[in-house]
Order: sequence, then C-alpha cells, then structure tokens
Amino acid sequence: MGFTRFIAMGDSLTEGLSDRYPTGNYRGWADRVADVLASQNADFKYANLAVRGKLINQVIADQIPAAISYVVPNQTILSFHAGANDLLRPKLILPEILESYVSAVEQIAKLDVKLLLFTVREILNPKSKIEELWNLRFMPFNENVKQTARAHQATVLDANSAQVFGDPRMLAKDRLHLSSEGHRRVAAAVLNELNLPHDSDWRDPLPPAKVTPRVIQLGVNSLWAVAFVIPWVIRRLTGKSSGDSRVAKYPTPINWPIDTLN
Repeated sequence: MGFTRFIAMGDSLTEGLSDRYPTGNYRGWADRVADVLASQNADFKYANLAVRGKLINQVIADQIPAAISYVVPNQTILSFHAGANDLLRPKLILPEILESYVSAVEQIAKLDVKLLLFTVREILNPKSKIEELWNLRFMPFNENVKQTARAHQATVLDANSAQVFGDPRMLAKDRLHLSSEGHRRVAAAVLNELNLPHDSDWRDPLPPAKVTPRVIQLGVNSLWAVAFVIPWVIRRLTGKSSGDSRVAKYPTPINWPIDTLN
C-alpha cells in the first residue's frame, strides 16, 4: 500500500521559509516531498503543523497531540524538527532543551510510523565568536538528535552530510532560512532516504560564486542587519515571536496537491 499520510511537525524549516509558490505562499521541502508521495498513492493526505518561531515545548504541546491523532499505523511518515529556535535565544539551559527533545521523540516513536529527524548545519572553520557560539550550541544538539534516532530506529537527515549545504546560496537573504534551492535539495535528500523518485543532483556542488566587490558586500551586510538582525533583536527585547498569532498552514490532513497554489 505504501505511505498514505505525511504529517510534518516543527518550526520555520518545516513550514517552508523562504521557499515560495507563485501565489506567495510558503512551499518548502515538506510540500515538495508531499508532491512525490501524492504521485505514488491516490489516497495520500498531508498535514503540515509547523509554525515559524515556535520553541520546542510549544511544538510538543501544540503539535504532537494533533499529529498522534492523525496517524494511520504502518502507512504514515512523521517528521519532527524542533529546538533550533530555543538555541538561538540569548539565554538557554541546554540540558533542558535536549531532554525535551528526547521526551518528544519518545512519544512519537511509540507509533507505527516512519520517523524523520533533522540536524542543523554546523559551521566549518568558524571565523567569529558568533560562529563559535553557534557550534557550541548546535554540535551537542545534533549529537543528541543522532543518539535519539539510534535509540528509536528513526531516520536522520543530517545537514552536515553533504558539503553543498554549507554553501551560503543554500540560504535565503536572511541568512538563516533555506532558499528555494536549499529546500529543493533537502526534499531530494528526504526522498532519497525513502527510496522514492528524487533529484539526483542534491549533493552536487553549485557553480563557483561570483566575487562581490568589498564595498558592495559591506552595503549588503548593512542592509541585511537593518532588514533582519534589528527586527530579531527587537522581538527578543519585547518577548515577541515571529510565530505569534500564526496557525499551521495545513492543520489537518488534506488531499494533496492543492491546485490553487501553483
């Protein structure tokens, strides 16, 4: 029978930022995987519960109960990615985040599903204190993901397994979320793990990037700080989140694909 359901949980990565349909709606790797799954089974349904900005305990409380209720045993793919937003906060208690992650996976691993987990890209040869801090936080997070996956026979999509995912062009203009090309390649990596049709070039390096003159790059960096860094700092200072008052784009399993998106 194959897979008749795909239930995706998490934050902005799974919601699809910053990969858009022609309509402006976010697409992302999960929608792209759903496209292929739908082509394999006429009874396929898809739910995407992910909401940008959500912390791990919010994902656990808001998304896992719904996801559990939607599972069809032995016919469901369930993806889970949460905790990255916690690690981006100025203050955190890392052991608590790692423990919450393990607890979440333990809940869903009891189900008869194909479970997908994800690591976060680490920075090779960090050149600044911020890049060093990124690795200090995400390296133990990634190891926790892999250990948890081994304990529960889950599949890990490791962002550090292919060099191309370290190419800056895999990221959108905000330098945080995936670009359309990044999402396309993540989708292909997922489909590869599922032994389903996929773009075979997902590991291939991009062509050499054009060299940007230093003056222009300084201007680009300044615009990036104004457009993305300052709003992020303001949200931290005011206790707000990019996910406040937002709801999941497909909160219940629906027939897929949706023709009006294209």
